[in-house]
Amino acid sequence: MKLVKSLLIASVTMVLAINVQASVSNQDAARLGASLTLVGAEKAGNADGSIPAYSGGLTTAPASFKAGDSMRPDPYRGEKALFVINGKNVDQYKSMLTATTVALAKRFPSYRIDVYPTHRSAALPQAVLNNSVKNATSARSLQGGMTLDNVLPGVAFPIPQTGVEAMWNFLLRYQGVNINAKYDSWSVDSAGVPSLAVTGEAFVSFPIYEDLTKPINNADIYYQMKLSYTGPARRAGESIMLKDAANPLAQPGRAWQYLPAQRRVKQVSILAYDTPNPGTARALELYDWTLVGKQEMIVPYNTYKLTYVQDPKSLTTPNHLAPDFVRWEKHRVWVVEGNLKPGAKHIYQKRRFYLDEDSWAALASDQYDTSGQLFRGSFAFLSQSYDQRVPDATPFMTYDLARGTYNINGVVGPHGGIKYTEALSKAQWCPETMAGAGIR
Repeated sequence: MKLVKSLLIASVTMVLAINVQASVSNQDAARLGASLTLVGAEKAGNADGSIPAYSGGLTTAPASFKAGDSMRPDPYRGEKALFVINGKNVDQYKSMLTATTVALAKRFPSYRIDVYPTHRSAALPQAVLNNSVKNATSARSLQGGMTLDNVLPGVAFPIPQTGVEAMWNFLLRYQGVNINAKYDSWSVDSAGVPSLAVTGEAFVSFPIYEDLTKPINNADIYYQMKLSYTGPARRAGESIMLKDAANPLAQPGRAWQYLPAQRRVKQVSILAYDTPNPGTARALELYDWTLVGKQEMIVPYNTYKLTYVQDPKSLTTPNHLAPDFVRWEKHRVWVVEGNLKPGAKHIYQKRRFYLDEDSWAALASDQYDTSGQLFRGSFAFLSQSYDQRVPDATPFMTYDLARGTYNINGVVGPHGGIKYTEALSKAQWCPETMAGAGIR
């Protein structure tokens, strides 16, 4: 009997060892604040100086900024591009570009990548930075990385050991606490004709940041979004609600939709799992994640001109976004690849994310179909909300390379920019409230 008991204990211990990813050692954690920033980025610049050393990020607003305003002037407006990449010279730089970027440059002679001086502008509140340091030695991932233990709001794993830990850093990163913005979504068809997909109002909440002293519970909702469409006329009155919990195994991402014609709220799955947004990685549990490593990449960054554009239609040109509005810079990114688990179903067989080392935002992603072909590519447009210490990536876009179409979402400039607001009541986050708010 004692032998059986001993074997059972040994078996359980082995299972726990396999399924628990321990935090890093005190020696490794001591690099935070020394050679690494408090969120795990390399403090030093790169060898040729094209990426500068990190000096705290952008925390001072330009003189043209009006305190309390939600429209943020571009602090780098007067800078000129250092060089330009296009179809003629793209092979020279393809090791520093996403697969989607290379494909677009080779496919369209009008596609252009204007590369500007690099500014490591990302900055976070000190309390979030302090939590990130604590997480280095105390946070753990469980059940193959799908669940978390003893993680404080902040960067969960500032020195990631696995791909899934890097993805949790991305999902749980600080983006403010409560955000409100009116926005447009524009689609451009294969003939190059732009059309307004929706105009709406978004409320986005990150409840885990309401109390920075409270570890994240696996049942906690870390992200929720509520969208109400006001236009065009055929979409007015529709609404969507999304919620993601910290344990996708026990509580997968949920989505609800209200359609005025049906007069009812229904829970749906397609929105929860197939939305092609680089700012989300829904269905985390369906993939095996590999930490490919860190590399220098040319990516959209400090895109104030795009984020706060007044005429959204000027962004759209046939085949691709207007190059004049996209600022590209060289930054170090973590490359994380997800491959669909055997037996799992998703429209993407493989996904590759490019995570900014300073903010942990996904600056871009490549998506591959079931035949292994590049299917879609996405970009998020990061700009520092310097008055709030928030790296913001509200605008994002997706190219459908198979159909020759693209969409840009989160265009907030025509509607007053990005506002950081008070929390909505708990009642307003109940799906049942969508019906009342969605009546035309």
